[in-house]
Amino acid sequence: MKQEKLVGQAIPNTVGSSTAEGSAKPTLSKRVLFESTGKFAQANLRKAYWQLLDTFIPYGVLWAVMLYTVQQGYPYWITLALAVIAAGILVRIFILFHDCCHGCFFPSKRANTILGYVSGILIFTPFEDWRYAHNVHHATAGDLDRRGTGDIWTMTKEEYLAAPRRRRLAYRIYRHPFILFIPGPLLLFLFFQRFSTKGAKRRERNSVALTNLAILLVVIMASFTIGLKTYLMIQFPVIMIAGSFGLWLFYLQHQFENVYWARHEFWDPVRVALEGSSYLKLPKILQWFTGNIGLHHIHHARPTIPNYYLQQCYDEIPAFQTVTPFTIHTSFKSLRLGLYDEERRKLTSFRSLKPAV
Repeated sequence: MKQEKLVGQAIPNTVGSSTAEGSAKPTLSKRVLFESTGKFAQANLRKAYWQLLDTFIPYGVLWAVMLYTVQQGYPYWITLALAVIAAGILVRIFILFHDCCHGCFFPSKRANTILGYVSGILIFTPFEDWRYAHNVHHATAGDLDRRGTGDIWTMTKEEYLAAPRRRRLAYRIYRHPFILFIPGPLLLFLFFQRFSTKGAKRRERNSVALTNLAILLVVIMASFTIGLKTYLMIQFPVIMIAGSFGLWLFYLQHQFENVYWARHEFWDPVRVALEGSSYLKLPKILQWFTGNIGLHHIHHARPTIPNYYLQQCYDEIPAFQTVTPFTIHTSFKSLRLGLYDEERRKLTSFRSLKPAV
């Protein structure tokens, strides 16, 4: 691999920069970036098996302990405290599911599909359909002319000002942090994921039907064994907390002030990765729960790098280290942003609009 072209090379246009559309070429070509990350885009069976063990076994144990606390009449706050940890592991299960969607967790395509379907049931997400929508997301991220599939609804400032009052109100409600991260995850995972994505083909639609059927069977079995109330007392807070945290992670990946967006004629996938995708630097324990997905700029540079190689890729290729990281503290600033200002080439808040609007 010709890594010498990338290793040690700085990227002047890092996350947070703003240049005119089409006026600056990225320092790294797509070919060089692809070649330089090649050795990391290889599934490792030993690492994959280990992640299965250190993820699914603790999740099963926590479920059993929560079940015990409910059945034995322990204070419910104990169950909820355990649910927070279980929710963190469920986020990690989603990352494994995500790797399967990219076909990179296992070397075997069949193994990726099997784990994708099984983990998809646990996270209430149909494997084939979500993979379809997510692939569209990777093909269109940062493209102002191809928004709408697998991403957060984002309007430009001009679109918002030209929209009728009802649409503006709906958009303001949608973008409010409370709506996005409280009822939003429940609507997404319990309702919207029960339907196929627009444009999905028969294979994707079938995956939705199979996942829905499997979830229904789990609920029926739980009703006849541990009881529906007990099942909901455990599953509801776990999916709620995991969904909120997961959606917060997803939001931060492409929603920050100086994010790169461009019209299709100027759209550049390399800049989408290095300027349009964030690097969320988390404490090691949270990095484990989130499967290194905070290194999202690397994921968009080479989507087939498994989660267990993202940190190593970051450590060995200094070019990726030039991207300015977010922390938990600095990430909250992004929550007030709601509109993309094409003239200033940045996300801005609703407060930036004229008072008369």
